[in-house]
Amino acid sequence: MSEQTPLLPRSLSIEVARVTEAAAVAVARLRGRGIEKDADRAAVDAMRSELNKLAIRGRVVIGEGERDDAPMLYIGEELGSGDGPAVDIAVDPLEGTTLAVKAQPGSMAVVAIAAGGTLLHSADIYMEKIAIGSGFAPSLVDLDLSPRENLERVAKAKGVQVSDLTVCILDRARHIKLIDEVRAAGASIKLIGDGDIAGVIEVVESGESGIDLYMGIGGAPEGVLAASALRCIGGQMQGRLTALNEEERRRAAARGITDLTRKYTVEEMAGGDVIFAATGVTDGSLLDGVKFHGGSIETHTVIMRSATKTVRWLRTQHRAAPKFQEG
Repeated sequence: MSEQTPLLPRSLSIEVARVTEAAAVAVARLRGRGIEKDADRAAVDAMRSELNKLAIRGRVVIGEGERDDAPMLYIGEELGSGDGPAVDIAVDPLEGTTLAVKAQPGSMAVVAIAAGGTLLHSADIYMEKIAIGSGFAPSLVDLDLSPRENLERVAKAKGVQVSDLTVCILDRARHIKLIDEVRAAGASIKLIGDGDIAGVIEVVESGESGIDLYMGIGGAPEGVLAASALRCIGGQMQGRLTALNEEERRRAAARGITDLTRKYTVEEMAGGDVIFAATGVTDGSLLDGVKFHGGSIETHTVIMRSATKTVRWLRTQHRAAPKFQEG
């Protein structure tokens, strides 16, 4: 994957923001209702509708839903008006479904669009990940090193003690050993219930977030989306596709993925020109959630682009009827 791939139209950045805004607003109407599939479906339907309005020839290469039969944008699905550039699309229409339906912090709608053929084509399985911010020597951290070794490397590079570091890890039973090893090394841990895209992004602004590393196994779609963001804002990440059971191995093989030992860099997961957008559904550390104000709706969105290294934060008022409309 090379930066010689064609640049995406500048106007596409704002158009992609409309996609995540529409999905976030659709879900926000269901916050706290406890109905996960309805929330997923609302996000998927809104995102599909908005993507089909874009002047692109898009193909979904990273989708959600295969693991749990949730409503999804299907891998291989073609979207867009059929005009414009050929693009790869990675989506997580509702990152943190459980968070949204419990009205808990951190859920958001996420999409990345990249020049065709430059996003990692992955099945909806799991991925082992490690990520740190920018400004470090290449390959400072590595999935094949122990947690202690990685922590010691980062501490030395930052000129601090391991005890000064904080690691973000998904709160899952599969991480019991990892959590024990990180704590035995002396580092602190921020456990999160969901939302590992934001968890990875936060390592880039460790001074504000307090997160120095991200470690652990999460969804492969979220891994590619997080890598898309890091392509825009810097940071190191390694990912290794992981099948937790036979069904996931079958799913990977069906997508032509046979090497589950390979480690992917950020550039191998998201190359070329990438546009990343996310809109908050519920308030979180990265984004504020959707707010309803009588006849208007307020959204909070971040848009990033790798070619220009720009990050835009949009706080938008949509003066709309009760159903989302955006001019």
